[in-house]
Amino acid sequence: MKRSALRKSLTFAVAALALALALSYALWPAPAAVDTARVTRGPLQVTIDEDGEIRAHDRYVITAPITGRLLRVELHEGDQIRAGQVIAVLVPVPMTPGERTAQQARVDAAAAIFREAQARAAHARADYEQARRNLDRGEALLSSGAMSRQEVEQMRTMFASSNSDLAAARARETSAAADVRVAMANLKALEAGQPVEVRAPTNTVLLRIEQQSERVVLAGAALMLLADPSHYELVVDVLSADAVKVSPGMRVSVVEWGGPLAISATVRTVGPGAFTKVSALGVEEQRVHIVADLVDPPGRLNDGYRVQGRIVIWDRPDVLKVPIGALYRCGDNWCAFVVKNGKAAQRTIQIGQRNAEEAQILDGLQNDDTVVVYPPTTLGDGMNVRPMK
Repeated sequence: MKRSALRKSLTFAVAALALALALSYALWPAPAAVDTARVTRGPLQVTIDEDGEIRAHDRYVITAPITGRLLRVELHEGDQIRAGQVIAVLVPVPMTPGERTAQQARVDAAAAIFREAQARAAHARADYEQARRNLDRGEALLSSGAMSRQEVEQMRTMFASSNSDLAAARARETSAAADVRVAMANLKALEAGQPVEVRAPTNTVLLRIEQQSERVVLAGAALMLLADPSHYELVVDVLSADAVKVSPGMRVSVVEWGGPLAISATVRTVGPGAFTKVSALGVEEQRVHIVADLVDPPGRLNDGYRVQGRIVIWDRPDVLKVPIGALYRCGDNWCAFVVKNGKAAQRTIQIGQRNAEEAQILDGLQNDDTVVVYPPTTLGDGMNVRPMK
């Protein structure tokens, strides 16, 4: 009898224990399903991305040298113009003494501009020679290990930029010399009462015709706009808070222009002052012009085409990095959840540079750590997690 009661008691105890285990398993919280990613090593690049515009480096606004009757312009927008080609003809009206004085003043002004262009060309030539000497010294120091490769690359960029500036200065000098000849020819033609021919200062493309039909125009009226198609540049407007991070010589990628590959450029100048621009949301912003020279051929890009400029302000080939979605603020620090043995462990970390996708890790994480990406607000330290596939 006692043995039967003992057996019955054991049976009830085992059944109660099984029921308790089943209830515990049923009520035990399920692991939270989370997205995960790996902490890796690799390149990291920080950029400033803003809309920009391609424009011709050298533009020429052709104006009427005299007051007279403009004959119909037979050219069309997009035409290739040769240096010295007649692009407009004006029939003069009789000159008054005041107009004769004004025409002589134009000759004197053209001569002064030519002398200024000569001085600027000499200055650009001196800068080019100095950049060449600096590059030669840098190459020698690089071979001996006394200078870093990054410093030499900046010297190469400055040398290329100074070479471009010298070519532009020489082109302006040639154009100014042509303006002097044109002004003198106009004065002589007016004194003789002959038609005045307006000639192109250099090889250009016709961008826009301001006065197509025959009509009387005043001296100084814009007739057409020409541009040098051999030298294009990129202009990007950035916030003034971002402009302080940009320096001449920085690399720029021209993207979203319609072609399959990015076009390389180099920052030439950072605007000396900011201007106010109203954003699409109606917010007033202080912006600064960043001008960059195209390094690669522009392809089918032309004056006024919209593009996006990506200015590289920081670039490293090998850093410890994590997806930006794994970071969240915990007080005054940055934190992330590391997945270990099926549990989420909160880590306080220190980050360096970051972009829209990744952040540099300075402390708190190791290579190949698994972290939770976009952790839910309900996730806490020590909770069970289940990585989603």
